Amino acid sequence: MAKSTLSFVCQNCGAAYNRWQGKCESCGEWNTLAEEDATGSVPVSIRSKRKGRTFALESLSGKTQDAPRLSSGMTELDRVTGGGFVRGSVLLVGGDPGIGKSTLLTQATSLMARAGHRIVYISGEEAVAQVRLRAERLGLSDAPVQLAAETSVEDIVSTLSEGAVPRLIVIDSIQTMWTDTVESAPGTVTQVRASAQALIRFAKKTGAAIILVGHVTKDGQIAGPRVVEHMVDAVLSFEGEGSQQFRILRAVKNRFGPTDEIGVFEMTGLGLREVTNPSELFLSERDLGTPGTAVFAGIEGTRPVLVELQALVAPTSLGTPRRAVVGWDPSRLSMVLAVLEAHCGVKLSGHDVYLNVAGGLRIHEPAADLAAAAALVSSLVNAQLPTDAVYFGEISLSGVVRPVAQTPARLKEAAKLGFQRAVLPESARGDAGGDAGLSLNAINSLTTLVAEIAARGSRRGESNAPAEKNATPARFRRGEG
Repeated sequence: MAKSTLSFVCQNCGAAYNRWQGKCESCGEWNTLAEEDATGSVPVSIRSKRKGRTFALESLSGKTQDAPRLSSGMTELDRVTGGGFVRGSVLLVGGDPGIGKSTLLTQATSLMARAGHRIVYISGEEAVAQVRLRAERLGLSDAPVQLAAETSVEDIVSTLSEGAVPRLIVIDSIQTMWTDTVESAPGTVTQVRASAQALIRFAKKTGAAIILVGHVTKDGQIAGPRVVEHMVDAVLSFEGEGSQQFRILRAVKNRFGPTDEIGVFEMTGLGLREVTNPSELFLSERDLGTPGTAVFAGIEGTRPVLVELQALVAPTSLGTPRRAVVGWDPSRLSMVLAVLEAHCGVKLSGHDVYLNVAGGLRIHEPAADLAAAAALVSSLVNAQLPTDAVYFGEISLSGVVRPVAQTPARLKEAAKLGFQRAVLPESARGDAGGDAGLSLNAINSLTTLVAEIAARGSRRGESNAPAEKNATPARFRRGEG
C-alpha cells in the first residue's frame, strides 16, 4: 500500500509546500494554502518507466494549411475565436456569475446542432431539466443538442468515445469535475488541473473541440491554477456590468487567432443579441451639450469603436481628494492629472475626480488619454465640448500629444456616424488621409487643447476664459481652477 503523502497547495496559483504557512510565497496571497493528499496525483501509466521512441524532425520550410474551423453560427463569437472552433482545440471561458456564459454557450451549441453537427453539453452544476428550461426560455428547445449532468471525467470520456466523435463539447464548469487519478475534493487545484489535463488529452486524440467554463475570483481572474490557462489553446473572458445590458467577449489568449478582438452582445429577454455596430449602441444615449463628456475614437482589435467618456470634477472637503474611475486604467488617470497640473497649470489637487466609460466598455489602449483630458478640463471649467468632435491621442509625461495606430480607421468610423471634426496628434495628420471628410484639429501639445477648451466656457461667477490659443489660462496658474 502506498504511503500517504500530504502537501499544502495554494488554491490561487497551485504552488505546493511541505508545511502550512499563512502566505503563499509564489503569488503573495494569504490563507490560500489547503492540505491535499498527493498520493496518486500522477497516473501509474505515466510514472512507469519506458524506453523512449525516436521521431522524425522536420524543417521550417514546407507547405502549411490553415486549420479547419467550425463556425458557431454567431458572427461575434467567430470574430473573437478567429473564425470558428479549430478541431482538437480547447477553450477556457471565464466570467462573473450570472454574466451570461451559459446563455451564450446554449445559443451557440443550438445553432451548431441545427446545422447538423453532433454537439454535447455536459453540466456539472445544473440538472438536465434546468438546462432544458433555459433552452425553452430562449426558444431553442427544438435544437438537437445532447445533454448530460455528470462530473466524473472518466465516465464523460468513456461515454463520448462511443459512436461518432462530437464536433463540440461544452463542460460547465471545470471546477465541478473530478477524476479518480487524484485523491482530492472536487474544485481543488489538483483536481482542476488533472481533470483539465484528461479532457485536453481526449480533445487532441479525437479531434473534438472542447469549451471549458471556468469560475472567476473576486478580482475577475479565472479561478484555479494558472497552469490550466497555459494548457488550453484559447482563454476568453466574458465581461460586463450587472446593471448594463451590454456584454463584451474578449480574447485573452488565442493560439489560432488574434488576442485583441472583442465581440459585443446585448442581453435581452430572449438571450444575447449580437451587436454589429457597437459604436452606434454605445453612443445611443449621449448627454449632448453637457460639460465633461467627450467621444473617444478607439480600436478594439481590428474594429473601430466610438465610446463616450464622462468626467466630473468637483471641489472636495476631504484632506485627500478622491480619484474614482470605471472602465479605464486608474494609473493612466493619475498620469493625465499629473501632466495637466505640471505642464498646463490645471490645479486639481483640491478637487474630487470621477471618470466613467459609458456603456460598460473597458478601454485598455493609451489613445484615450486625449479624450480623458478633454473631458476633465471641460468639467472643471464648465465648458461644453463640440458634440460633433471625436478625440484620440496618447499624452506623454512631457505634455506632448503622441500619435497612435490605425488613424484612418478611427476617422472613417467617426465620419460614418455623422461626426464632423476630430482632435488628433499633429504627427498623425499625414496618416489621416483625405477620404474621411472630417475637419482635423491637429495639436502638438496638451496646453493647446486646455487653452481651446478654457476659451469655450467660464467658471461660475467668473467672466469668460482668456481666448489666447496657445497660452495657459491665468486662473489655472493662480490655482483657482
